[in-house]
Amino acid sequence: MISWASRLLPGRLFHDHDQSEAADLVDRVEDVGAEPIGGCTRGTRVRVCGTIRSLAIRPQAESPALVAEVFDGSGHVSLVWMGRRRIPGVEVGRSIIAEGRITCPDADLVIYNPVYTLQPRPQA
Repeated sequence: MISWASRLLPGRLFHDHDQSEAADLVDRVEDVGAEPIGGCTRGTRVRVCGTIRSLAIRPQAESPALVAEVFDGSGHVSLVWMGRRRIPGVEVGRSIIAEGRITCPDADLVIYNPVYTLQPRPQA
C-alpha cells in the first residue's frame, strides 16, 4: 500500500537531505580533529563531534542517567551521564564534542560520563 505522503513527497527528497546533512557533519568532524563515530571501536579512547539527535532519562539502579544520542554523519554514539537528569545546554539539535572511552553494551557504542564541550549555536 502506498501512503499519501510517499506520493506527495518522494523518498528521494528525504534521502538527498539526509545525505547532505551527513556530509556537512563529516566535514565538521574533521575540522575539530575528532574521529568519525563509524570508525570507533570498543575500548579505545576517542574524541567525537556531532549533533545531539535525542535525549532520554533512564533509570539506572538507584540513580537516573541522562542519555544523549549523537550523530556525526558516519554513525551514532550514546553519551551517558550517570546521576544526571539534566545538563544545561545539552539539548536536541546542539553540536557537541565529547571525549571518553568507547564501550559496547548490547552492540551499541556508548561513552559513560564523557568530558564534553558544547559548540556555539549557529547565528540565525
